[in-house]
Amino acid sequence: MRVPSINARRGRAVNVAAPVPAPAGSDIVAPTPRSAYMRDGRGVTFGGWRPSLRTAQDDVAAAFEAATARTIDLSQNNGWVSGMIEQAAANTVGLGLRLRAQPENDLIGMSEADAQVWRKLVEARWQLWSNTPLECDLEGTRTIGQMQDAAFKHWVATGEILAELVWRRRPISASRTKVRLLSSTRIVNRTDQFSRLHSGIRVNADGLPISIVSKRTSPHLGEQEFEVPMRDRFGRPLVIHVFTGAPGQRRGISPITPALKVARQFDQLADATLVASLIQTIFAASITADMPTEDTLRGLLSQSEQARLLAGGGSPFDAWFEAQAGWYDAHPIDVGYNGRIAHLFNDQKLEFHSPEQPTSAYKDFSLHLLREMARCLGLTYGSATGDHSGETYTGARMGVADIYPITRQRRKNIISPFVQPIYEAWLEEEIATGMIPFPGGYSNFLLNRAAATRAAWTGEPKPIADDLKSAKAAEVYRNMGVLSDQDIADDLGRDIEDVYAQRAREAALREKYGLPENCYPAALSATEQIEEAPEPAPAGG
Repeated sequence: MRVPSINARRGRAVNVAAPVPAPAGSDIVAPTPRSAYMRDGRGVTFGGWRPSLRTAQDDVAAAFEAATARTIDLSQNNGWVSGMIEQAAANTVGLGLRLRAQPENDLIGMSEADAQVWRKLVEARWQLWSNTPLECDLEGTRTIGQMQDAAFKHWVATGEILAELVWRRRPISASRTKVRLLSSTRIVNRTDQFSRLHSGIRVNADGLPISIVSKRTSPHLGEQEFEVPMRDRFGRPLVIHVFTGAPGQRRGISPITPALKVARQFDQLADATLVASLIQTIFAASITADMPTEDTLRGLLSQSEQARLLAGGGSPFDAWFEAQAGWYDAHPIDVGYNGRIAHLFNDQKLEFHSPEQPTSAYKDFSLHLLREMARCLGLTYGSATGDHSGETYTGARMGVADIYPITRQRRKNIISPFVQPIYEAWLEEEIATGMIPFPGGYSNFLLNRAAATRAAWTGEPKPIADDLKSAKAAEVYRNMGVLSDQDIADDLGRDIEDVYAQRAREAALREKYGLPENCYPAALSATEQIEEAPEPAPAGG
C-alpha cells in the first residue's frame, strides 16, 4: 500500500512504502535483518564479554607487577613450569649462541682474503674473552654463555632482559669492558607524558629510547631513583634492554602470562585429586547398621578381646583404638590363628574401600592443561613433559618442524639483541687498544660501526628424529643445487670455514701417517651405498 508524504524541503509529494502492520492480537515482532561482525553480541557467549580497548603499553603497565610475581612464584614452586622453562632455555640457548663475524668488507676497506683472516682473529679473541668470567662479567661469576641462559630465563619470568655495560679497570683483567645482568623489576613502573617517560623508559620526540629510570637500594639512603643513558656520545651501548611486544609498547611482559590461569588450575586439580585420594585412604572401611555404635564395634572383636574388655571395664572404642595403636607401633594385630571372621549382627554391613580417582577424566584434563602450558612456552608436549609414548616418527618430525621456528625466532629477537651490544662494546675496546687491527684505525671504526660489527649468532642444531633420513635429504638437495655446504652446516650448527679447516688439518695428518681417506668413493654416493647395503639376515636364519 502506498501513502503520500510531503517533502518539506522540495514542496512536492512523493510516495513512501508504509510498513506492513502485524496481525491484530499478535505479540510476534519481526526481527530486523542485520549483517555485522559479532551480531549476536547480546547473547550468552558475548553478553558478559566486554573488555576495554587500551594501548598495549597501558595493558602491560597495569599487569606487569602481578604477572611477574605470579610467574616467578610458579617457576619456584611448580615442577612442571620450572622444567618447561629449563627445556625452553636448553632449546633456545643451549651452551650459548656462537659468534660468526660478518663485516661488510667493501664498506670498511678490506679484501675478501684480509676479511677472512680478520674474522678468524675476532672470533678467536671473542671466544677467549667471553669464556673467562673475570674478563666479561662485572661480578666475575658467569661466562657470556651462562649470561645468555640466565637472561633467557629472566625474559620468560618478566618478559624483559636488562643489563649494563660497565668500563672497569682491574689488575686481574686484561680488558675493561664488563657486563652486569640486572633484574628488570628495578625499572620504575611510572609514566609521565610531559617528560616522555613511559613505564620508566624515557624517549625522545621520535619515540627513540634515550635513557631508563631505575631504582636501587643504598645502605645509608634507602631506595633511590637514578637515570642512565642508553648510549654514550660516541654511540657505545651502556644499557641493554630487550623485549618484544606490540607497536607503542615500551616494556615487556612474561610470555607465560596467558597460561597463568591454566597453571593455577593444574595445581588446584592436582591438590583436589590428592585430597580426595587421601580421604578415601584414611576412611578405609565403613559399617552400615541400625544398631548402636558400641554394639557394632563389639561385633568386630574376638571372644578373648571381649573378655578382656569386660574385665578391664573399657569400652569398644578403647579396644578398637588399642588395636589401631598396635598397628601404628609396628606390632601385628592378632587376627586369629587361621584368620578372623567378623560376625556382625543382623542388618549390618562391613565394607572396605580402596583409593580411587575422584573422576575418570582427570588424566585427560590434566594432559590438556599441560599441552596448553607447553604451547605457550613454545614446546611440544613430548619435549615439555618427557612423555613420548604413542609418538610416531612422522608425528615427532612434524612437532619439531612446527616448534623449531619459534626457537629460531627467539634466538634472533631475544638472545641476539642481548649479545650483539656486548660484542659491539668489546670490539670497540679491542680496536681502540690495538689488539685487533682495523683499516683506518679507531676513527674509521666509529664511522663504520654497523658495518664492522655485523654478525650472526648461531645456536644448537635443529633436533632430528632420524639422522639417516635427514642426511639423505640433504645430499639430494645438495646434488640438485638447492642447498650449499653452508646451508647444511647451518642446519648442523657448524661454521663451514671451521669444517673445511678441520678437514684440511685431518687430511694432512692422514697423509703424514699414511692413512687412507675416510670418505665415500666418488663412483658411489653415500645414499647409494646405504641403499645397496645387504639386508640383515633374519633371526635364526
